[in-house]
Amino acid sequence: MNNPSTAAFTIRRAVKGDAPQILRMIRELAEYENLTHEVVATEEGLDQTLFGPKSNAEVLLAEVAYEPVGFCLFFHNYSTFLGKPGVYIEDIFVRPDARGLGIGKALFAEVTRLGCERSCGRIEWSVLDWNRPAIEFYERMGAKHMKEWTIYRLTEEQFNYA
Repeated sequence: MNNPSTAAFTIRRAVKGDAPQILRMIRELAEYENLTHEVVATEEGLDQTLFGPKSNAEVLLAEVAYEPVGFCLFFHNYSTFLGKPGVYIEDIFVRPDARGLGIGKALFAEVTRLGCERSCGRIEWSVLDWNRPAIEFYERMGAKHMKEWTIYRLTEEQFNYA
């Protein structure tokens, strides 16, 4: 991007063929989070799981002059207490040179629009505790920290023990 401070952007749903750009930004996000060693995703895998017959998630892409500068990957979950579906945002990322244009806010606005359209009861996500810029961004949007909840995880290696 030549001059991101004056660039207009668009938000669109990702389609088959966008996997290379999505994977590139996943790697950029992992680099920012010091987690590059954990990225094992491939373009083929993303094509299958995002755009195949049994897609597991959706992706919104933010573009400036048709160049991807951000993404939001999300999927549906379910709240038994609400008795409604919800949305879980797995990742949201805006490239550093495109930050400050309102792209992150626009990605969230589109997810919340979809959540309303789909009668979802809530939208949730996780953030690394050291990522102050992201935490401040979320709080400016009115998000609340769920202090009483702790995240647990099983990876494929542990599945047979569960």
